Amino acid sequence: MVTPVSPKQFNLPDVGEGLTEAEIVKWHVQPGDQVEVNQTIVEIETAKAIVELPCPFEGVVTELMVTEGQTVDVGVPIITVDVGAEGGVATPVSEPPAQAAALREEGVPSVQEPGMVSPDQPKRQPVLVGYGVKDGATRRRARKGTNGAAAPSATPPAAPSAAPPAAPSVPAQARRPQAVDNALPLAKPPVRKMAKDLGVDLTAIEGTGPQGSITRDDVLAAQSAPAPAAGGREERIPVKGVRKATAAAVSGSAFTAPHVTEFLQVDVTRTMEAVRRLREMPEFPDVKVSPLLLVARALLTAVARNPMVNASWADGPSGAEIVVKHYVNLGIAAATERGLIVPKIKDAHELGLPGLARALNELAAKARAGKATPADLSDGTITITNVGVFGVDTGTPIITPGEAAILAFGQIRDMPWVHEGELAIRKVTTLSLSFDHRIIDGELGSRVLRDIGDMLEDPLHILAWS
Repeated sequence: MVTPVSPKQFNLPDVGEGLTEAEIVKWHVQPGDQVEVNQTIVEIETAKAIVELPCPFEGVVTELMVTEGQTVDVGVPIITVDVGAEGGVATPVSEPPAQAAALREEGVPSVQEPGMVSPDQPKRQPVLVGYGVKDGATRRRARKGTNGAAAPSATPPAAPSAAPPAAPSVPAQARRPQAVDNALPLAKPPVRKMAKDLGVDLTAIEGTGPQGSITRDDVLAAQSAPAPAAGGREERIPVKGVRKATAAAVSGSAFTAPHVTEFLQVDVTRTMEAVRRLREMPEFPDVKVSPLLLVARALLTAVARNPMVNASWADGPSGAEIVVKHYVNLGIAAATERGLIVPKIKDAHELGLPGLARALNELAAKARAGKATPADLSDGTITITNVGVFGVDTGTPIITPGEAAILAFGQIRDMPWVHEGELAIRKVTTLSLSFDHRIIDGELGSRVLRDIGDMLEDPLHILAWS
């Protein structure tokens, strides 16, 4: 015996480690669309990344319970799908007929998929470790339509009923995927996010991209344009997502770990020559080789020579501990349209130079496309920030929470330098190392920075010390 399954609600899952909320960025389906198992239905932005959520079952979408731009708590229903409609699934039940009838009279479905609840059931929010049970509530940021009026709020879930509601009648043609015409200008999700963060109205921009789509340059040009006279003299941008998480992380790090920063100017002429020669080698086909590759290799070698720099501070019930990591998950700070993120190259210490080069290229591509996952952004042990790409000589970087040190790599420029007893024009950069003084004292921090400088002055040291 089989029993048709009533419409199911899919709850917002915790896609990271202890995340409590996410913003709905873009729906990929609309009511009436047929969906399949593992089909992407929505893009959400957490405090760490933009994530695509797949559908856990197939059927027909009956309701989008939240709108784009809303911030939703983990465990709150976001979409309803009729899995009993044409193309859906029928769930077998193993209970005896009498028990099954009793369950149906009580409004309890025989089978329920993880992460979903039936509209006729009381909604129970999942328990997150450290947070407890929380009410299913959403917070909505006011969104404006084309006429300047606030968009209506999302339709609330239907009230509980004593019996499962009948499956809605959906025309056959509506069950097939339909093109979504939501009257929004044509633009990629990262461009929309950038415009949202900068307060730029996409409807007022004429796109110059393919098929009239709005590009990143179009948004930047609109931001630079003079503001209309009727506009205010100030702008308030909500702090959320990556920017909110970054603000909390750097504030916590700055006021928890006692920072010390040291600086070192280095002649990297030989490093630049090594980079040029590596680009010509067959071991690096279609891989961009940059000075950052040798900086990363030098840091990994310095960690192997000085393991204490690759550690973290832990306060436990029996007292404080220093946790030394015998692996390196190398973080590379990246400035994106959504804010600063630090994706990690996991087990970077095990990679050879070609593998490290490929990992750096893949990491940069994912960061630019906004595809870094929460797993990519977690469990780092030490970090590099390349401030030189912005034309900056150096800085005093803040340590990534949970780590003991961060290396800043400044721009490389021609400078007068005493080389072999004579004044010459050489390629020079400035390195800075910030470290947690609870773990790393001045002697160790100075030794690590000097080791990195020696390897960049003469890359043969990398081979000798590896």
